[in-house]
Amino acid sequence: MAVKPEIGEITVEGVALSITNPSKPLWPEAGVTKLTFLEKLIQLSPYLIRHCRDRHLTTIRYPHGIHDKFFYQKNCPEPRPEFVATRVSGGIDYVVLDKLPTLLWLGNLACLEFHASFDLADDPVHPLEWVIDLDPSQEEEPRIMEAALLVGEQLAALGIESLAKTSGATGVQLIVPLADRLSFDELRSIGQFVGEYMTQKRPDLFTVERLKKHRGDRIYFDYLQHYQGKTIAAPYTPRAKPGATVSTPLGWDEIRAGAQIADFHLLNIAERLQEKGDLLEAAPRQRLRPILEFLRRR
Repeated sequence: MAVKPEIGEITVEGVALSITNPSKPLWPEAGVTKLTFLEKLIQLSPYLIRHCRDRHLTTIRYPHGIHDKFFYQKNCPEPRPEFVATRVSGGIDYVVLDKLPTLLWLGNLACLEFHASFDLADDPVHPLEWVIDLDPSQEEEPRIMEAALLVGEQLAALGIESLAKTSGATGVQLIVPLADRLSFDELRSIGQFVGEYMTQKRPDLFTVERLKKHRGDRIYFDYLQHYQGKTIAAPYTPRAKPGATVSTPLGWDEIRAGAQIADFHLLNIAERLQEKGDLLEAAPRQRLRPILEFLRRR
């Protein structure tokens, strides 16, 4: 006898949405079903949408949960409801993640991760922030927060205030909101300068070697990832990891106190946001042009 599929319906902002298989386990170790996931997306929506709406969106879909097959989706899934807006760029019809019904529609399709382009849809040349990606070469890297703190302190010594964000997986990104209108290439030159300095200062910890097989156990100081056409795990995206971790901006005091990537997940992120708000949105914009001009004079 065939089992009748579960189908529910919710109305959000005047839009009726069908919810299929709400009891399906998506993160089984964390006890997160599809219904729980959608509830958490509602709580995350003001923050996740804020950091995705003006970017090109790539999602990663896990139709049967994090331990089964997955695929990347750039083009808008079909059939597309009328309320879902899209924008075409480079021959790809991207979903515009600009409202809660769209987010929940993607969530119902088991889009568990949301990755946003560094470049803006209306200005692909000048980003709003500068990003350094600290990428461990090992699956377990107990030094990642130490590395983030060292780079943050070095940037502070240059007069640059930065914010650390967990990837939700194994790495940490340092984000610098920009007051200057700089190009990706200009920011790369600053990243190369800082990266090479950090590898000279701590050759046991950092490398700018792109090939993983040549890195050993060192953490990759990736200043090349921040570029037009490339993406980042969006702030506040869930990740397809057993602990249902969420990519989360942190305060430096939290890192000094021993915060770990696994501490921030779908089951506690709402309470954190109620308490601290969006640390990334509140971070002050920085002027990097003086450093760029210094490097050009060298």
